[in-house]
Amino acid sequence: MPLPIVAIVGRPNVGKSTLFNRLVGKRLALVDDMPGVTRDRREGDATLLGLEFRIVDTAGFEDEDPDTLPGRMRAQSEAAVGDADVALFLIDARAGVMPLDQSIARWLRQSDTPVIPIANKAEGKAGESGIIDAYSLGLGDPIPFSAEHGEGLVDLFEALRPYLEREDEDGPEEDDEILLEGDEPDGPLKLAIVGRPNAGKSTLINRMLGEDRLITGPEAGITRDSIAVEWMWKDRPVRLIDTAGLRRKAKVEDKLEKLSAADTQRSIDFAEVVVLLLDATRGLEAQDLRIAGQVLEEGRALIIAINKWDVAENPPSLFQGVRGALDEGLAQVKGLPVLTVSAETGRGIDQLIEASFKIRDEWSKRISTGQLNRWFEKAIEANPPPAPGGKRIKLRYLTQARTRPPSFILFGTRVDQLPESYRRYLINGIRRDLGFAGVPVRMTLRAPKNPFGT
Repeated sequence: MPLPIVAIVGRPNVGKSTLFNRLVGKRLALVDDMPGVTRDRREGDATLLGLEFRIVDTAGFEDEDPDTLPGRMRAQSEAAVGDADVALFLIDARAGVMPLDQSIARWLRQSDTPVIPIANKAEGKAGESGIIDAYSLGLGDPIPFSAEHGEGLVDLFEALRPYLEREDEDGPEEDDEILLEGDEPDGPLKLAIVGRPNAGKSTLINRMLGEDRLITGPEAGITRDSIAVEWMWKDRPVRLIDTAGLRRKAKVEDKLEKLSAADTQRSIDFAEVVVLLLDATRGLEAQDLRIAGQVLEEGRALIIAINKWDVAENPPSLFQGVRGALDEGLAQVKGLPVLTVSAETGRGIDQLIEASFKIRDEWSKRISTGQLNRWFEKAIEANPPPAPGGKRIKLRYLTQARTRPPSFILFGTRVDQLPESYRRYLINGIRRDLGFAGVPVRMTLRAPKNPFGT
């Protein structure tokens, strides 16, 4: 059976050839900052997380007379899209949607070929507005992507999969169920253990593994660099990441400790779920709240685990004190899971891992636009937005832009005057009613750029 075909289309210099090279795994297409380098269609065999397909790189789409060279290049691009099973339409997120992008989108909407919009060059804050603008193309939710850095490949996989996975006459192929690392229920759970020095992080991981895999001792700061260990918990793969203890920055003077702290930060970035380990003999300290805030700022799912519970004094009072301090000190995320464990005895470890898998599912969940807006209509009916200066703020609709962490875009008029308290009201409602309890939720406010919008 021939491979399905994917065509890449877009105006000049939006990164089509860079994406082509990324998917074929080789520098087959020339890449340069000068627009118009690609002229003919270039094809190659591509693989993306188990999906195999034929990828076609096309020339930059320009609105020129058909008899000119740019016009003939455009004809080649149109033919490539016509032959494809699905087309990837790239825009430059840093430049935003240009008039030529709108022209291409109008043409693609008339085509019989399914289209997946991609906001390329979306790394960093410079591409955020362009990602939002891409919704105006009328081709569905754009995928934030970076062909240069390989960001967004999992989202691209999920978008391509319905169009590219084929079934034999006798039924689905044996490898029809492809598991994404860290993104499917059976994928490895990337679990980082963080905390202050001597909280018992390495001891806890050793207890999980059932062996002295990591060096432990009474001295603080034994662990200097992050150590990743593969582990199976009830036939489910887990990648445990032990990290160096994090002290308050003002106390970190040693260069090696600074490097260790930076390495721990990278581990937090890499993880899906982060367990902040507290010492029950010391309770919750200001540095613990700073670490928790850092994890949430990075958008990671967070669990609080109180270690050394077997030697804790007045456990009920300690637990309630930690819970109260978390709710007060981390008001941006209510309902963080708080568990008690003992690295020495193994108490509470199964409950900790179960909670980690559960919160990863919540962190990775996507709510359909229909379900989301049915909830949204009820939320604003129950508590309408204020009218500062007597002028009404009109909230139009809500959409989930991405997962991991769940991020939403709220569209409306005069949203720049929407009080932060109302934004928190919506976020807290999303957590409470839609199953995102204890997960960092992000919400961006956006006014429509459509000149005909009101």
